[in-house]
Amino acid sequence: MRRTWGGGVALTALVAMCLAARVATALVAASVVRQALPDSAAPPARSRLFDAAEPLDLRLTADFGAIAKQRGTEKKAQPGVLSYVSPAGDSVKLDVQLSTRGHFRLGRCQYPPLKITFDKAQKAQTIFAHEGSSLKLTVQCRSGQSFANYLLEEYLIYRAYNLLTDRSFRARLARVTYVDAKGKQPPETRHAFFVEDDDRMARRNHAQVFEQKGVTQDELNFEQTGLAMVFQYMIGNTDFAVTALHNIVLIRDSSGIVYPVPYDFDWSGVIWTPYAQPDGRLPIQNVRQRLFRGTCRVPEELALLFARFTAQKDSIYALYRGLQSEGLEPKRVKQALDYYDEFYKTIGNPGDTRREFTRTCKER
Repeated sequence: MRRTWGGGVALTALVAMCLAARVATALVAASVVRQALPDSAAPPARSRLFDAAEPLDLRLTADFGAIAKQRGTEKKAQPGVLSYVSPAGDSVKLDVQLSTRGHFRLGRCQYPPLKITFDKAQKAQTIFAHEGSSLKLTVQCRSGQSFANYLLEEYLIYRAYNLLTDRSFRARLARVTYVDAKGKQPPETRHAFFVEDDDRMARRNHAQVFEQKGVTQDELNFEQTGLAMVFQYMIGNTDFAVTALHNIVLIRDSSGIVYPVPYDFDWSGVIWTPYAQPDGRLPIQNVRQRLFRGTCRVPEELALLFARFTAQKDSIYALYRGLQSEGLEPKRVKQALDYYDEFYKTIGNPGDTRREFTRTCKER
């Protein structure tokens, strides 16, 4: 219905509009001022572990000889000290407990993956204050530049998936100086990265961890599962199983919808570690061969998923190029981006898409 406004009403409306515009401008300006505040005046959330991307410089002191021996089913935690310098210049020292974790890497790596357990009272007011009682620390498997590359590239896969969805594990790179408390080995600095705790990741996504084996892809959120499966195809990873909860965490929201969240990407074809081998039951000869292991989708559904990957292509590539400053070799950056180029070429060609995403997909 069309309304006719009188002169006085029109003037009042115009004044109200002007006031609203001024209020909006003031709110924007206030927001800009808040964003421009120095770190010392910023809200505590700014100092959280996973809210920044720059690498942390840490010092970890412990009896690493004793830790390296903890590779059986019964793992005894060892005391240690984690120290670093805060952004404000303060020296921070935290008493921690270190224990080994993992399966394949635990049995075969020179340096076993670690779980760091914090003292709740001590970690208050530190960058670890808002995290869980413990955190996973993914470490370099063996010494040498090749394994340094593999560590950095696995970290980048976590970061790439963060660009595509919030339902993903956050990671924070660190330069860790390992100090042997017994003095048997000289200090050594290597890269490592923290991985967000399962429960914290779930809570951030307004969900809870759903520890139920036997759940199939058909029982999960269709769109999120498709995103995860296309991502696994992109990086050339087949080392996962939804039903067995192998390298997959399930989270369930308050309405009962369940979402998959992948992790542990060191067997991906884009990295191509020397120990990575595909399951003998799969129709591929090596991990560089991609295999789509998701449910079948019509072209329109695939197109919507592909659009999300295309939108983030430049940002993903920038992550790889940016990590050369941390020692990732240029030849490894080129190898990874060439591998991703093949993926983007495939999803941009209807014929290739039909071949790659329908020949092995699972019927719903």
